[in-house]
Amino acid sequence: MIVGKEMSLDKVVKEVDKDLVFYDESDGGVTFSGGEPLLQLDFLNALLEECKDKGIRTALDTSGYATHDAINKISDKVDLFLYDVKMMDDTKHRKYTGVSNKLVLENLKELAKNGSHVLVRLAIIPGINDSEDNVLKTAEFMLSYGIKNLSLLPYHRSGIEKYKNLERTYMLNKTEAPSDRYLASTKEKLEAIGLSVRIGGG
Repeated sequence: MIVGKEMSLDKVVKEVDKDLVFYDESDGGVTFSGGEPLLQLDFLNALLEECKDKGIRTALDTSGYATHDAINKISDKVDLFLYDVKMMDDTKHRKYTGVSNKLVLENLKELAKNGSHVLVRLAIIPGINDSEDNVLKTAEFMLSYGIKNLSLLPYHRSGIEKYKNLERTYMLNKTEAPSDRYLASTKEKLEAIGLSVRIGGG
């Protein structure tokens, strides 16, 4: 099922312009998401430049799995990086995502060093990355580079129907969302060591 459409730069900018009054009133802006927006680097860069010229704030929702050159090309045009971190153990990261986490962590480190505004988002998936060891190592990595804002995103099962429609096997069919108790406890522990933590959103 095709749920998207191909659009030119001008058409996307016109859509953005329709909400200019709301950006001004709410002090908000535009979030570029996906998929992975950095896979369309030139198009993304052009959109970011248009937004910057118009004084529109921008956020980029990214996995961070991109070349250093790609990150550097757009970083000065992004007001907020919504940066997904999955797990700190590289072997486990390869097992569950198919790629190493080294590039992801290196890019996050560089953004922090360059003074970019970053909100790290950790999707909590029970039995995969919800161990205390992974959560604390993520926090320690963030704090070591001065990153203090974290969103804990509870796993949800909304992808099941999408997989059925694509006739693909959903590997987390028996995985449930993390409990409210776990999330509250984890939030408390992370705030105790210096992070600013929220559950959901971001």
